[in-house]
Amino acid sequence: MSGTGPPQRFISGVVEGFYGRPWTMEQRTQLFKREQTWGLNTYLYAPKDDYKHRMYWRDLYSAEEGEQLKALISAAHQHDVEFIYALSPGLDITFSNPKEVSALQRKLDQVQGFGCRSFSLLFDDIEAEMCPADREAFSSFAHAQVAVTNQVYLHLGQPNTFLFCPTDYCAAFCTPSVSQSAYLLTVGGGLLPGIDVLWTGPKVVSHVISVESIDEVTSVLKRAPVIWDNIHANDYDPQRLFMGPFKDRPSALIPKLRGVLTNPNCEFHPNFVAIHTLATWCRSVPSAGDTGEEDQSYSPQKALSLALTDWLQVFLNPDQPGGPQKKGSPDEEAMQTDVGVYVPGPGDHPLYTAEPLTLADLNLLSELFYLPYEYGPRARSMLQQLDWLRAHSTAAAADNDQSAEWHSQAQAFDQMCEAVVQMFTRLSNAPNRRILYDLYDYICDIKSGVGLARAHIKTLGGCGARPSAQVLNLDPEPWGFRGGLSGEIQRMLPCHGNRDLFRTPPMTAVYTVRPLRPDDTVTVQRIFKEMQREEGGGATTLQPLMSDGLFSGGPLASGPCALVLEDEEGLCGYALGLPDASHAPPNTQRALWDSLSAVYPSLITMQLLPRVTDPAPATRMIGCLLSSLKSCGSRGAFCELRPNDRRMLDFYTKLGSFKTLPLAGAPQEVIALGTSL
Repeated sequence: MSGTGPPQRFISGVVEGFYGRPWTMEQRTQLFKREQTWGLNTYLYAPKDDYKHRMYWRDLYSAEEGEQLKALISAAHQHDVEFIYALSPGLDITFSNPKEVSALQRKLDQVQGFGCRSFSLLFDDIEAEMCPADREAFSSFAHAQVAVTNQVYLHLGQPNTFLFCPTDYCAAFCTPSVSQSAYLLTVGGGLLPGIDVLWTGPKVVSHVISVESIDEVTSVLKRAPVIWDNIHANDYDPQRLFMGPFKDRPSALIPKLRGVLTNPNCEFHPNFVAIHTLATWCRSVPSAGDTGEEDQSYSPQKALSLALTDWLQVFLNPDQPGGPQKKGSPDEEAMQTDVGVYVPGPGDHPLYTAEPLTLADLNLLSELFYLPYEYGPRARSMLQQLDWLRAHSTAAAADNDQSAEWHSQAQAFDQMCEAVVQMFTRLSNAPNRRILYDLYDYICDIKSGVGLARAHIKTLGGCGARPSAQVLNLDPEPWGFRGGLSGEIQRMLPCHGNRDLFRTPPMTAVYTVRPLRPDDTVTVQRIFKEMQREEGGGATTLQPLMSDGLFSGGPLASGPCALVLEDEEGLCGYALGLPDASHAPPNTQRALWDSLSAVYPSLITMQLLPRVTDPAPATRMIGCLLSSLKSCGSRGAFCELRPNDRRMLDFYTKLGSFKTLPLAGAPQEVIALGTSL
């Protein structure tokens, strides 16, 4: 450090450094008030999408923009918050060009004129290639950055706080290691002592920051780093939000650091927890027994509880920005002048009364949207419960102790899902609407996902519709699946999902379509009988088609017109076809079949066990069967169904190629569908 001026305080606070829509001036002012209340002292202005911070860094601010920055800097100072203005020229600066350095100085001089006294130069997230002119002037990229940074620092009068963000700002970027990084060694040896260095830890988003890792980088940089902490950042994934506590940074780090700044969620209001718990961590004083492995002076769970308790009051306070009008306000009285208060009569529906948001709701919210490397306890429990119920779904239909246990676990899972729905409802009715609007997309998404899982478990347990009646939906509503181009691209890539936080997730089922073998006969007949019972029992004209004689030596004994579907548990479906239905054994429907033979000579039947919920393998199997029949010379094929077999009726109908066939004299319980080949 420079050794001049007042003693330097531990830097603690917030960096607005994410990619996305910057916070508003009103939100930043609210942040300063909270920082002052909670004992934090710094705000680093570095929004990536402020054009004049990064892309057009040379451009001076207009008069209007200047007034806004003046007001913001003044508001920070009024709340004892140090305002650090950051500039990010690394995209296209020519370090060796004096005009470029002058443009950099001119821009920071302007901001200094607005009342700013603390500055930062950021060289993160840029290409490390120098232009030809810089290669002639400097020995390395680090040398170029250090030279210009020192020059600007001296030009500004050696500010008491001046931060430098290196291009290699985490251990993962250092080659071959932190201690041997030529880039960091140049930075540490070349930067003037009064310039502090930003560092994110082992990774860009560091799971754990250990005392040992900080000791190592401090030795190389020749100064204690300022942590730019991305543990609550979410600008890399629009489906994630983080409201867990500041953790896995032992308080033993505090005396070894120059400071800590959190770069939190893009959404302003959900950052209450991230910033509040950081403040609690900064106030913790490491005890002599703290080794960094087990923190004795800071409890993440206690810090989270304190933060959520305070946040609940903000949620429920109608005086907060975005809250509803108070009862009895002049506007409300004007609206009520000509309209009396409605009172429902004895037989009327009672008025809806919103239940108030509770601390338990916010605890659940935090656990569902916890941290990048872990879910909260109840989120983990839901995943474990869902995985167990899927893995043991065969026990649901049994009549034994295993069935009782399965249904007990299913009920517990359903109660967890219901808690999420109730949390959503109470959040939706909370007085402070601005917080809700920041959360709304995320809580809608989790409510939808939980609803899909809840319905699936009820299907496995036989609640509501019979499993066989659950349609193989080829055309679901958009909310029935998770779509988007990015999601589909990821699902096509190898090892997608291998970094899921739930390490043993239910994997996507793998199905195999293959020809029927003689040893499959018993299983296929069992599937036929099981699904016949599911459909209500009773005789069926397809029973002769499933006879032993037809399998042993008959047209279904082998070949391309007899297929089975197999998953990891074994056979789960079949598709059988007779190229010429006249070869079927005599039965009561023979005359009806013969009436179709001119256009649809082939007879097919397909059935699937209830555990097959994906229509894709069924579509593939029936496609293979129809292709085989066409190769055998068939012009068309038909199938016979019963009205209560809603699952297969829906499947064939939505394939688009099958149509209902008129059957003169056929009983009402017979439906024929046919397709041309």
